Amino acid sequence: MSQAAAQQADVDRLAIDGGPKAFTGRTRPFRPQIGVEEFLSLAERFGFAPDALERIRSAVGAADLPADGVFLGRFGSPDLDSTCGSRLEKLAREKFAVPFARSVSSGTGALHAAFVAAGVGPGREVICPAMGFAATAMAAMLAGGVPVFCDVDESLQMDPRKVEPLITPRTAAVAPTHHWGGVCDMAPIVEVARRRGLKVVEDCAQTPGGRYRGRYVGTWGDVGCFSVSCYKLIGGGEGGLVLCGDERTFDRVSQLVDGGGLFRPNRFAVERYAGELFPGSNYRMSELEAAVDLVQLAKLDEVADRFRRVSRRIRSRIGAFPGVRQQKINDADGWIGYQIALLPTTAELGRTIAAALKAEGIGAHCRGEGYGHDWHFYHRMLPVVLRQGHVAGGSVFEDPRWLAAGGQCPPYERGTCPVAEDLWARGVYFWVDQWWTDADCDAVAGGINKVLSAYCTDAAAR
Repeated sequence: MSQAAAQQADVDRLAIDGGPKAFTGRTRPFRPQIGVEEFLSLAERFGFAPDALERIRSAVGAADLPADGVFLGRFGSPDLDSTCGSRLEKLAREKFAVPFARSVSSGTGALHAAFVAAGVGPGREVICPAMGFAATAMAAMLAGGVPVFCDVDESLQMDPRKVEPLITPRTAAVAPTHHWGGVCDMAPIVEVARRRGLKVVEDCAQTPGGRYRGRYVGTWGDVGCFSVSCYKLIGGGEGGLVLCGDERTFDRVSQLVDGGGLFRPNRFAVERYAGELFPGSNYRMSELEAAVDLVQLAKLDEVADRFRRVSRRIRSRIGAFPGVRQQKINDADGWIGYQIALLPTTAELGRTIAAALKAEGIGAHCRGEGYGHDWHFYHRMLPVVLRQGHVAGGSVFEDPRWLAAGGQCPPYERGTCPVAEDLWARGVYFWVDQWWTDADCDAVAGGINKVLSAYCTDAAAR
């Protein structure tokens, strides 16, 4: 064999047999998918002024990034401390003293996962509060269940005395919602649910950091759901958290949240136990959101305590007047109270008080008896009360399994939850500011007393 032929033979030899590799890597310089421009886009979204953006741009360059680029996903074990999502879940477990926590893309995603985990599905029902955002009832429907509305008491939360009469053989779960900075009276709700074999799904979207009898809301039930978003006490964009105390329940939450199986030790393995795997979604929280919410969750107690201080000071300085009461508080120490409610005897008096408070600089409102549509109130939650599915014939109210189990369309019209309707119409509601000083609080309380002393007299009460 000639030398040239021998050299060619060496070139043709398979690399696995000792020959040269056919491809030894890229010849063009590496340019990462995510780089400095994306970082600056985030800085711009944060609202930095143009001159500040230029200073940032001049301070960072491609050479400052990792050699293999930036990866903003969470693809791998959920226990890796290298991801913000995992660190957020670790912080949630520590803060709320629970064994399991999962970060998700929204509070509604948290509720959907929770109801699936609690066994809600076709033929089953969920008891939801008559006041609170429609997301709770809608998520029950997304899981295949039928929402049944429970009346409230003067705390504006689910009335524990009204729960048991709504339980049927079809009931799978009770979903108390801690809304508007208040907390539900959880002990009797949990007692009824345990005695009747029902799951408890706590919707804590509007009261993160609230406590009941010394324990955080979200840790009393089987699953606790939180919205961590720019519309709530903490959060940066859209996000949520799910808390669990039971591993199998948590597995079901995780399967719905991450149908791709990334949460499992071996992603593509066969079932570890019967019923572990079923179709899921992708409700995972993004790393960008988790990076913000990791900081936000660490601030939760500070934020909640500031609201408590303001609310307590104002409430303690409001006098007693005929014809009006303050809302019931189920736990004075745990209530956050970023909204305060006054309960006049009539809607007419409520609207008069609200108008006078507005004139005093206190942003109060009263809906009155002619209130319009608002998806925080049961018979105005159009996506629920229209009883429609996303396709014709696909409504949970038409499901043959529910009908075969004796299901009959629950009443959603006015008169179903009379206490909620009464308080919704005549209540006077106003928001408080966590940054108000003692002097600010005293001025607000003084304005309230000024108005109530003018309109809530013995004559007005009669």
